[in-house]
Amino acid sequence: LAIGMALQGNLSNLAAGVLILFFKPFKVGDFIVTNGYSGTVREIQIFNTYMTTLDNRVIIIPNGEITSNPVENLTANDIRKVPMTFGIGYDDDIDKARSVIEEVVASCDKILHDQPVDILISSLGDSSVNFAVRPWCKTEDYWAVNFYMQENIKKAFDRNDIGIPFPQMDVHMHREDDKKEETREAAE
Repeated sequence: LAIGMALQGNLSNLAAGVLILFFKPFKVGDFIVTNGYSGTVREIQIFNTYMTTLDNRVIIIPNGEITSNPVENLTANDIRKVPMTFGIGYDDDIDKARSVIEEVVASCDKILHDQPVDILISSLGDSSVNFAVRPWCKTEDYWAVNFYMQENIKKAFDRNDIGIPFPQMDVHMHREDDKKEETREAAE
């Protein structure tokens, strides 16, 4: 019974390893997200899959856990959209901001300009009007496009006097003497 229980997990991982190798939901070199971890698949063994994270850590996940949980393969397709959100102030001109975003999109050589780019108002936030910007790029250029757009949208908004709201809090302080004076005046 003890041996059977000990082998149960290993047999599950073995069967899962065979399924991964046969159906190939991902391969060595793919960037995947599973079980709360993300990284590049370094090796698929019969019992475990080895991944390397963006900060160069090695994650070893039993194959049974991979096949019993969702797997997101971020590099399965050759191209993908880069979803981003940019907020402007309620006092800013929406059409001007859209035009500035279009100029930055046009200036990025890693964006696939033969594909449509979404530049839409996605929400009216507490302190900002939010644009959803989703250009297409080659999968390997995803982060280059994301970082380029973040930096260059900020610079372009600054050049065009378009504000990017940020959370603020007003703090009002009252002195104790003021409260006593107000209480005395109210009593009179």
